[in-house]
Amino acid sequence: MEDKLIEIMTAVLLEAGIITAATPAEEVPIFRQGSLGEDDKYPDTFLTFWNSADSELTAYSNETATVVWRFDANVYSTSAATAYSLAGSLRAALKAAGWQTPDRGHDVGSDEPTHVGRGISVTYIETLQGGQSNA
Repeated sequence: MEDKLIEIMTAVLLEAGIITAATPAEEVPIFRQGSLGEDDKYPDTFLTFWNSADSELTAYSNETATVVWRFDANVYSTSAATAYSLAGSLRAALKAAGWQTPDRGHDVGSDEPTHVGRGISVTYIETLQGGQSNA
């Protein structure tokens, strides 16, 4: 499910002009929350994610039938307007792709005083077929 989230995040960055179709994958500014090192330079704008939980919702004949995936998706930027705008775009794109976003957004602390953070909590309910992903 992480791959699907990253795919949506990438599309939002592309639509916003933060990256282009020619941007190499290793240069797309999407990171696992907390993975930037102390000495790493923060990009002006970037996204992070954290898988806060994935749990079995239902089972049938001893097989998991439904999984609930929960993520925190965060936007950081040197521009507060960009952070808020991108968080809104990300929320809309996730909702359009069938994700649930129970909150409209919240502030996220940044390790860098130059950056503002805005986050959303997102949930995806995945139906499995015979214990295998159907997504």
